Amino acid sequence: MTAFNHRFDPTSLREYDIRGIVGQTLRPEDAFAIGRCFGSVVSRGGGKKVAVGYDGRLSSPEMEAQLVAGLRGCGLEVARIGCGPTPMLYYAAHALSADGAIMVTGSHNPPDYNGFKMMLGRKPFYGAQIQEIGRMAAEGDVVPGAVGTDHQVDISDDYVARVLQDWDGGDRALKVVWDPGNGSSAEVVKKITRKLPGTHYLLNATIDGTFPAHHPDPTVPKNLEQLIAEVAREGADLGIAFDGDGDRIGVVDDQGHILFGDQLLVVLARDVLKANPGGTIIADVKASQVLFDEVAKAGGVPLMWKTGHSLIKAKMAETGSPLAGEMSGHIFFADKWYGFDDAPYSAVRLLGIVARMQGKLSSVRAALPQVINTPELRFDCADTRKFEVIREVKGRLAAEGAKVQDVDGVRVLTEDGWWLLRASNTQAVLVARAEASSEAGLDRLKAGIARQLQASGLAAPDFSGANAGH
Repeated sequence: MTAFNHRFDPTSLREYDIRGIVGQTLRPEDAFAIGRCFGSVVSRGGGKKVAVGYDGRLSSPEMEAQLVAGLRGCGLEVARIGCGPTPMLYYAAHALSADGAIMVTGSHNPPDYNGFKMMLGRKPFYGAQIQEIGRMAAEGDVVPGAVGTDHQVDISDDYVARVLQDWDGGDRALKVVWDPGNGSSAEVVKKITRKLPGTHYLLNATIDGTFPAHHPDPTVPKNLEQLIAEVAREGADLGIAFDGDGDRIGVVDDQGHILFGDQLLVVLARDVLKANPGGTIIADVKASQVLFDEVAKAGGVPLMWKTGHSLIKAKMAETGSPLAGEMSGHIFFADKWYGFDDAPYSAVRLLGIVARMQGKLSSVRAALPQVINTPELRFDCADTRKFEVIREVKGRLAAEGAKVQDVDGVRVLTEDGWWLLRASNTQAVLVARAEASSEAGLDRLKAGIARQLQASGLAAPDFSGANAGH
C-alpha cells in the first residue's frame, strides 16, 4: 500500500475544528487525511467505531465520502448517519456507543466554507489535538492500512424522540415560528413540530447549501428580520432560529425583540436551578453582568469561563454544571441531556418554560435589568501580536489598580459597567465588548478600550453606531 503523508493548509487547523474555503484551503484529500489521522488516534486508543454525519452544504457529500474512506483505511467501523444537524451526530455518538465522531460542517459560515468538528469518546477534540492531526499527516504517522467497514444508520427518529422526551409544557398550545435557515436541522425541525402541541410556522425549512434566504447565523440581527416579521404577522408567542448546522440558537419574543445568548440563559437557568439548587451555571466572558447577577439571585453559582464551545463543554464536565451557554448561541444542557450544544433540544426546553409561564416571554425579557452595550467588535491584529497586546494591557491595568478579571483576556470592572478585550482563538483579531447602564457610561468605557489599544501602538477603533439596548 502506498505510504501516506499529507500537508494541510495551516490556516485550516483551527482551535475548535478544521475549516477552510472549499477548493482553496480545504479539499476532498484533506477529508481523507483527517479520516486517516483521526482514525489512527481512535485505533491506537483501542477504539473500533466512529460515527460520521454531514450538513447540507453542496460540498459536504463528497467530503463525507472521502472522510469515511480515510476512517475505513484505519480498519474502523464507520456508522454514517447522513445529513442532519451537528447535535444529532453528537447524540449518535452516545446512542451508538461510538469511540469517536466527526461532523462535516461549515457551521454558520458562508456557503463556500466547510469543515470538520470532532469528538473523541465523549469529549471534544480541539486545540493541541487538532494540531497533532496536522503533524501526523505531515509525518505519515498513521496506523498501517487496513480494510474497515461502513453502514448507514438512520438515527433521526430516535434523536427526535429523545429530544421530545424532555418536553414539559403540558398541552398548552403555543404559536411558534421556526427558521432553520435552510440549514441541516430543517428535516429534524419538521419532525419535532409535528409532535409538539400548538401551531407551528416553518420558514426556510428545506435544506439548501446555497442559503438563499439569509446567512445561517442567528446571532446577527439582520438574519432574524424575516423571523421577526413572521412572528408579528402570526401573532406568535416566540420565534426560534438555528445556524447552519443546528448547534446554535437565536430567539425572538412575542414582541419581536431578540433575546441575546445571555438573556436566554437567564430564562433557562432559572428553570434548571429549580431542580438543581446551588448548581453551577457557566457562561463565557462576553456575557452580560446581568446574567451572572441573575443566576446568583436564582440560587445558582455563576461561573465566568473562556469563550469556545469545546472549552465550555470541558469546564461543564469538570464542575458538574447542569447548564452553560455562550453569547454566540451555543447552549449546553447537562440537566437531563448529555452536556453538548444542541439548538433543537434547547428550543424544546425553552418552549416548555414558555408554555408554563403565566405571562409572555416579552415580559420576562423586559423585567431584566436594562443595559446599553456594544456588539462584539473585532479589530485586526496579527496572530504574533494579539496575545502580546493582551499581556501589555493586563500589565498597565494592574499598575493602575484596575479591577480586572482575566479568565479570558481582560474584563475590566468600573463604576460605569465593564469592558472586555480578548484575543480571538480562531482569527487574527482582538475582540472588544462593553456594557453600561447609560450612554455616557458606555462612551467612557469605549474610551478606555481605545486608550489601551493606542497605548499598544494600535489604531483607535471606530465605535460609531455600536451602541444597542440589551
